[in-house]
Amino acid sequence: MGQATTMIADSTPATVSPIVSPLSRLSSSSSLRSLVLSPSKSSSVSLSQPKVTVDVEFVDGLTNAKAKLDARSYKSVNFARDLLAILVALGVPGWHKTQVTAELLSIHKVSGSLTNAIYFVSCPAITRVPTLLLRIYGTSSSSLISRTHELHMLHILSSRYHFGPRIYGTFTNGRIEEYFESVTLVPSDLRDKRISQWIASRMAELHSVDISVVEGPLTLSALEGKSWEIGVKKNVKAWMPAARDVLGLQHVSEATRQTLNMDHFYERWMRYLRWVSHVEKIEGASRRVFAHNDTQYGNILRLTGPLRQDAPEHHQIVVVDFEYASPNPIAFDIANHFHEWTADYHSSTPHLLDPSRYPTMEERQNFYLAYLAHSRPIDTCTSSVPALYSEAEASQLERQVRIWSPASHAMWTVWGIVQAQDNLERGESEPEFDYIAYAICRMEGFIRELSQLS
Repeated sequence: MGQATTMIADSTPATVSPIVSPLSRLSSSSSLRSLVLSPSKSSSVSLSQPKVTVDVEFVDGLTNAKAKLDARSYKSVNFARDLLAILVALGVPGWHKTQVTAELLSIHKVSGSLTNAIYFVSCPAITRVPTLLLRIYGTSSSSLISRTHELHMLHILSSRYHFGPRIYGTFTNGRIEEYFESVTLVPSDLRDKRISQWIASRMAELHSVDISVVEGPLTLSALEGKSWEIGVKKNVKAWMPAARDVLGLQHVSEATRQTLNMDHFYERWMRYLRWVSHVEKIEGASRRVFAHNDTQYGNILRLTGPLRQDAPEHHQIVVVDFEYASPNPIAFDIANHFHEWTADYHSSTPHLLDPSRYPTMEERQNFYLAYLAHSRPIDTCTSSVPALYSEAEASQLERQVRIWSPASHAMWTVWGIVQAQDNLERGESEPEFDYIAYAICRMEGFIRELSQLS
């Protein structure tokens, strides 16, 4: 759920508005051809008339522009000028040595105001200027995500394993990414038997990534023993203080505080973790892997261009938005994906999950068998030579998914509370996305599924 990147383009292109952005001193008549990087370690980009400087620095192998964009003003010409100055400062291929001006930019918003705001940026008037994806971080996301770790992880995934987009550079509150010619999946796509198999196959390939390359060496913990820190446990623990603070805000009703009582929740959560640890010692643990943890339909693309000749059919599926990726049990990642079948972020009640839409046993089996057929190292994975698997393995996977399913509800419960901070502080009675109602929905799911465990 975290990202909820609903890739439905706002058809209204960037237009002039009176909102003033941080780099608004850029003149509408000025050419950006004069923005030239100096060769120094910490360099700057300047516009000769009027004088404007965008400092850049190199951090963890990426170029960072010391400039900020206001997501709310994306239709203004000032926003376009600021963005273009950043693109030139970062030396984005195809953009830093062209005749592009701010007035020629086409900026289309393609995601709602959840973790990020996302835009497609292009220049239709000039050929060979590539379309880019612009990501502006949400104001509450710093409480939930380590951007430094995320960028390190994305660099490794794209350069070594060819997962996810290439990152061209960052700026103060966002980044510039590679754009894929693709369409974003919609809820009904998840129920398509073949597409579901493709998603399962791609998930299995991601789970074959060497965790140590991304996360470093093993650590020792009381519950896990010698293992990588499990993302779902780490997140719940790390996000709890912020969630408590949000529930203490004046716009939160007493009824909401009682429904989302963090003391009661944490007691249930720790009791549940102890139960999982006990059951896994008896039945065997779901293997710990590098997991995406947010494979909702808005984070899954289907490429529209031709695949390379030797690519398997399922490689037309591309999973994006790895912000919440971390080591987790296989069963957690699958369980989380199944919960996303119950969501429709384009409905009149985008914050509610409908349990009746949860995949049937037949649909889950279809997913499991495709997953098991591709559970092998990435470099040996093909669509024509399936791995051997048994019905017993699929049955075991179903049991493990059931065991870890409440953990998905728990994690997104706390996430929803933290994400509600901005809406609550502004006193919004009808926010675009009701995070508190979403958190309540996930809390109900957590409690309901705990009662069904045995």
